[in-house]
Amino acid sequence: MKQQKVRLRAVEPSDVELMYPVENDISLWESGTTTAPVSRHALQEWIDRSAGDIFIDRQLRLMAVSGKGETVGMVDLTSFEPAHLRAEVGIIILEAYRGQGYGFAALEALCAYARDILHLHQLYALVTETNDPSLNLFFHAGFQHAGTLRDWVNRGDKYENVEVWQTFL
Repeated sequence: MKQQKVRLRAVEPSDVELMYPVENDISLWESGTTTAPVSRHALQEWIDRSAGDIFIDRQLRLMAVSGKGETVGMVDLTSFEPAHLRAEVGIIILEAYRGQGYGFAALEALCAYARDILHLHQLYALVTETNDPSLNLFFHAGFQHAGTLRDWVNRGDKYENVEVWQTFL
């Protein structure tokens, strides 16, 4: 029997040490809405108060775990709109595990979860036009380019366009 490449699990208190460097990696901030460092204490409080239910929190973070039991990354559903059954996808694969198919497997697992368990209608991702690994990931995962948001991300000395990628579940 073939071992599953990635499974998704809830965030545990012990994940703070893994999440801390990711949340504080300035190079990743431009892909999201973070503009300041996050403390371990703040991460712990977020884990403690999160219901782990997208219908309550309007977001859901899950850890991506390899078939060998190693946590290889995180996936998010954010900007959840219950009236329209859609959410934005976020994904980060830890640097040591990139280029090994974990991103595709994690995104595939997230889409299946969103479709089969949450019964969402659609997922979308906002990807800067220079983020070739993410653009390729969403393309190969069956997402379709739905448009471009001009000057969407401020890089300090210039603005960058963002591509909208969408899939219907």
